[in-house]
Amino acid sequence: MKTDADLRPPRLLAACGCTRHGRRAFTTLLLAGAAAASAPVRAQTMPECRRSRAARLVPAPTVERSAAQQYQQLLGDARGKQALAPANHPQVQRLRYIAQRIVPFAPECNERAREWRWEVNLLGSNQLNAFCMPGGKIAFFHGILAQLQLSDDEVAVIMGHEVAHALLEHARERMAKSTGTQILLRGGAALLGLGSLGDVAAQYGSQLLTLTFSRQDESEADALGLVLSTRAGYDPAAGVTLWQKMGAASGGSAPPQWLSTHPAGETRIRDIQQRLPALAPVFAAAPRPDRRFAPPKP
Repeated sequence: MKTDADLRPPRLLAACGCTRHGRRAFTTLLLAGAAAASAPVRAQTMPECRRSRAARLVPAPTVERSAAQQYQQLLGDARGKQALAPANHPQVQRLRYIAQRIVPFAPECNERAREWRWEVNLLGSNQLNAFCMPGGKIAFFHGILAQLQLSDDEVAVIMGHEVAHALLEHARERMAKSTGTQILLRGGAALLGLGSLGDVAAQYGSQLLTLTFSRQDESEADALGLVLSTRAGYDPAAGVTLWQKMGAASGGSAPPQWLSTHPAGETRIRDIQQRLPALAPVFAAAPRPDRRFAPPKP
């Protein structure tokens, strides 16, 4: 998202009209679903939800506010370049439908997710990328859907993985472990109401879209993400075909951005295959999606 070329939309994304009303309605649906699905269940019922204590060194509300600000700036930039898909775009509807099936399980893992104002958008970039920022701010890039011709199950695996990063608070953990954040924390006055909280938030926010997670973080997100997508009714075996496609997309050269810090494809596929027997009864018990979508034309 650093150049106009990256934001230049394919022809099918040239129109842009995602309204605030549409985003509010979508968020309301997600929150209602989360409350209905998660109310009877205690948080932390999934063993994959263990979080690092280091994340506690960075205030979650500060990080989430910064993420929301940076996400809106990103959407504004995309909108200005006619690269933000409108709410009625078939692939936006697809992504939001899949999110509506995954997000209700989020509060079981992280109680803060019950209050997040979830958003899902599609950006007209050819990058093979997707992310979920702290606070439930999800974005997919058109390239990952079109170039890999992803099935709904494969999209759900990616979305589950990215949502898992947010639920496990990997961004807070990375920031807490970074030298820059430690300096900010030692300064501390702003967090105690003695300085400008906005300045601190801006410094946190500047890191959010450039953070890279460790391979341990990626493996944790894989494990939790597969549980989330499987419980949402999507086939966990799609994780294998997804990573086969991602490996083919790299073509033996530098990996796509989404792969740059991830474990090797062979390792990842083997780990997923080892998890499939345990996920089989979960998948068998999960309600199946009542809608299916085709990938966009490449």
